[in-house]
Parts: sequence; C-alpha cells; structure tokens
Amino acid sequence: MKERRIDLDLEGVEAKIVYHNYEGYDLNTLIVAFRERRRVLSTIDGYRTVRYVGNNYTPLPLSEETMRHYKRFKRRLPLSLGIRPCDISFLGTGVNMDELAVRECSYEELKVCCLATAGAKGNAMRAGVDGASYIERNGKFVGPLGTINIILLTNARLSCGAMARSIVTVTEAKSAALQDLNIKSTYSPNQATGTGTDNVIVVSARSGKPLLLAGGHTKLGELTGRAAKDAVTEALRKHHGL
Repeated sequence: MKERRIDLDLEGVEAKIVYHNYEGYDLNTLIVAFRERRRVLSTIDGYRTVRYVGNNYTPLPLSEETMRHYKRFKRRLPLSLGIRPCDISFLGTGVNMDELAVRECSYEELKVCCLATAGAKGNAMRAGVDGASYIERNGKFVGPLGTINIILLTNARLSCGAMARSIVTVTEAKSAALQDLNIKSTYSPNQATGTGTDNVIVVSARSGKPLLLAGGHTKLGELTGRAAKDAVTEALRKHHGL
C-alpha cells in the first residue's frame, strides 16, 4: 500500500494517508496513530479509548453498499489496513483525502490541530430550518451526498466535559466558515450551517492536569475555533474550487 506522511507538531502523534484497495475499489484513508491509547469522543462511536483515529474516502459506488451494511464495513475496513476494529475510531466521506486540510494553532505550551475534509454542495443545510430527506430504520438509510468531517487533536488532557464542549466550538467554527464562503442550503435559499452528515472526533492527550473548559472565552476554545474554521475553509476551497 502506498502511503503519504502528514507532518504534525504534536508529540506522540503520527499521521499518514494510506492508498489501498477494498473489495476491488481504490480507497484512501487518513490514519492518525498514537504512541499510547487515547480517549476520544466521536459523533459516530461515542466515547472510546483507541490507538488510532481516521477518516476514510469511499467512492460513490461503494458508499451505497457500505451505508446499507455499515457494521460489516466498520469491521472489515480496519482489518484491511492491518488494524483491529477495537483499536480505531474512524469517519467516512465521499471526499478524497488528497483534499485534506490541516491547521495547527498554539498559545505558549498549548497546541491544537484540526484535520478536515469538506463537501457541501450536495446536502448543505440550515439547522432548525430545513426538513430532513431520510429516516433511519433498523440502522439502515440512504441519503444525499456531502460531508464535513473534522478530527481535532491537542496536546492537552481534556475532561469529558471539555471534549463534549469542543464539539460545540468546532461546530460553530464550521458554520462560520460556511457563512464566510456564502454557501447556501441545498434545500432553501438560506445560509447553510453544515451538511446532514457532518461528524467530529475529538482526541485528548494522555497526561497532564485536565482542562475543564473549551468554550470561546478560553484559549483552548479560541485555538480550537480558529484551527477548525481555517481547516474547513481550506477544505471547502480544495473540494469545490472556491
């Protein structure tokens, strides 16, 4: 398998894009590896302790199959990469990892890194305004395409509350990026705030006194928002040629 390294200024963290084949399809997957198991909070998997987090590009013909049989895909994809499913939490998207955007921000000893992919022209939405287009039944659904995926890394140990609050900060920053680029909802003439399939993974460092707050009034929140907004903006520009 071909690999491309992603340089990150975080101790004990290595990132790469792996180009591989899965059941006859050419895929690529961002893999972020940690020296030791780390606590993560994922909007797909919930709270876990893992050795890796990732973001997987799946082409449209395969994505329709994986959405119908997601549990099978969630187990078999890591195995195809030589990773045990219990050791990884990953996101999925129709955006190629070659369009990945990376932003790092720091203040004194505190560091935050955001890795984002973004597609928003197929199912951009304004939360609280636009109606839904599909309903989940028995864990299966098929819907429109377009996803903004964000992985947030930091050298700080975060409390569970700070991990959850970081998702709010990331979401606000993502919406600000969409507003600055004037991306409208696919379903109405309103400003989009995201897509219907966006997801986030927040990763905590292992050691140190835990930080309890991650809102916009804190330096952690400021760095998180800045890194997320810049990364999403760049990712949207890469994917849509904005």
